[in-house]
Amino acid sequence: MKKEFFYNKIKALLGDETDDFFKSLELELHKGIRYNKLKINKDEFLKTMPFAMEQIPWCDEGFYLSKDGMSTQDERPGKHPYYYAGLYYLQEPSAMLPAEALEVKPGDRVLDISAAPGGKSTQIAAKLQNTGILVSNDINPKRAIALHKNISLFGVKNSIVLNQRPEALENVFSEYFDKILVDAPCSGEGLIKKDLKNYEADNEKYVVMQKDILNSVQKMLKEGGELVYSTCTFSPEENEGIINWFINTYKEFEVIDINIEGLSTGRPEWIDGHESLVKVRRAWPHKLNGEGHFIARLKKNYGYYKANSSSFNLNNNGLETYYDFASEYNLDDSYKNNVHNNNGELYLLPNNMMDLKNIKTMSIGLNLGEIKNNKFTPSQELALCLNESSYNNITNLNSNDVRIIKYLKGETIEVDSKDGWSLMCVDGYSLGWGKVAQGVMKNYYKKQWRML
Repeated sequence: MKKEFFYNKIKALLGDETDDFFKSLELELHKGIRYNKLKINKDEFLKTMPFAMEQIPWCDEGFYLSKDGMSTQDERPGKHPYYYAGLYYLQEPSAMLPAEALEVKPGDRVLDISAAPGGKSTQIAAKLQNTGILVSNDINPKRAIALHKNISLFGVKNSIVLNQRPEALENVFSEYFDKILVDAPCSGEGLIKKDLKNYEADNEKYVVMQKDILNSVQKMLKEGGELVYSTCTFSPEENEGIINWFINTYKEFEVIDINIEGLSTGRPEWIDGHESLVKVRRAWPHKLNGEGHFIARLKKNYGYYKANSSSFNLNNNGLETYYDFASEYNLDDSYKNNVHNNNGELYLLPNNMMDLKNIKTMSIGLNLGEIKNNKFTPSQELALCLNESSYNNITNLNSNDVRIIKYLKGETIEVDSKDGWSLMCVDGYSLGWGKVAQGVMKNYYKKQWRML
């Protein structure tokens, strides 16, 4: 019954293209990988990775993974030590489109309102290059934990990870952001290739959620700022219909062009909508190598003035033990300013951060570590931001060294390193901490992240 309903719906939209569409669903899923510009450049990535790859046209950092032999070493990308070093993110190719359409620039303040598990947030973070602020939010606590992990793996310093409903953020971030991404909950028709059994024909419940989210986030966008709304569904009710409602409700917004080739234009006639809806875009699986996606880009031409909440109250007392650690191991100056002591947990905060009292946070800035009993223990998050030029006690092993896997599993290993806190690296890329004494490294790799 679901299959028949879906076929009839697509036929009403695509007409003569219907057979091509359904033939595309019989093909294997496209798998993608996106390298992390915060840690590795394109030339190094192509030279270093053992995976067969082909460039994705709409994302310079993105590549298709070959379906035949993921690796020359018969290894899966999600199990390779480079994954644990945060050198890349595994992501469906079309899912890279919304963050590209947002056109984030260094220094921007960006909100990703429905961010888990973190693919689009890590893509945005790499574009920011640890400048500006990235606020990544998800209302589901378990998904927010996964979001925080992926942002941490990428070595992001300027992020705030929240676990809140959008309406709770309206006053805190009133007209604060330059860019906002709304990757909205939807009926998921674009992912139909994965599982037709989970297809939901009822669009209305998602329409309600989509409108509620947009009602909140539009208040958080600056005058002149831009918002990208995306879904992974084909439904006109959740796509052109939502954008038509939005620009009629909030007349300060206009639909603007998306500068990505290969996408199909919007169809205002499907919902008897405004002519500007022709500027929205769809990714159809029979027209490109990726799953289904919808993207709309909107600009806020004028807004209203409402004072933001007060700035964050920084507590920089009791940091002597941390500064001793920073001096002993030659941390660069970027890790010494804007440090906040939250009951012994230390955070490196982004500039111009807002007061977040009464807001459920997973992390604020970069977790540096913990002071307890007058001793500083560095965090896993800090380790993933460091390298040979920013820390002076390194244990560097080749990716084929069996000790790397032992380390990622939490085992004690023998090393040829100086005593003290040593930064464990694979081929020069950081993984985590170990504490060395007489050639034996006690393992401090985060327990929740260990390789199974």
